[in-house]
Amino acid sequence: MGKLLVLEGLDGSGKETQSLLLEQAFQAKKIQCRRVTFPDYAQPSSALVKMYLQGDFGNSPRDVNPYAAASFYAVDRFASYQKFWKQAYETDSVILADRYTTSNLIYQLPKLPRREWGSFTEWLLDYEYHRLALPIPDMTIFLDMPVAMSESLLTKRYSGDETQKDIHEKDEAFQDGCHEAALYAAEKLGWVCISCHVKGSLKTPEQIHRELLLAIEKAFL
Repeated sequence: MGKLLVLEGLDGSGKETQSLLLEQAFQAKKIQCRRVTFPDYAQPSSALVKMYLQGDFGNSPRDVNPYAAASFYAVDRFASYQKFWKQAYETDSVILADRYTTSNLIYQLPKLPRREWGSFTEWLLDYEYHRLALPIPDMTIFLDMPVAMSESLLTKRYSGDETQKDIHEKDEAFQDGCHEAALYAAEKLGWVCISCHVKGSLKTPEQIHRELLLAIEKAFL
């Protein structure tokens, strides 16, 4: 089997930039690597995710219960794995995932009372990793960025046009809950946390990339 490395973070935390830099670094080292992104918006398997995020089922993330919403994302992952990267994973490639099952913890736990977080986590891991037989990550790295900073970066991404944001991105209070959920999941499941800021200022993408490489090398080399 290959390795499955997962990059997690709130919306606007720089996951795409870092996954691309890691892909380039692996290729430079002659390491077989395949980058995948979730949700896979280019495929029909993401249809329910798109409907959910654009507000077809309600204008608030909490309008869709976490078990239903988690299923939307899980089915998209199942289709992606079966169609596009199962063979690469089974033939010793590194799969670099921009989001994964782990995102369902970050974005669905805040919809539940804290006392139910443990049971939802157990249900989700059993559902995706055992019932759907998706690969279990060998390493999950959380790019830890304050919500205010990620919101500012999202505003720049959309050139100030708030209508382009999905229902997760529009709800800053929900994003606060997602950050809390991410720290909970990181502690419970042993994720590596990389801080994206120092003394109130954002680190450069190059600084974060170097820290990511060191964490990966420490784990696998």
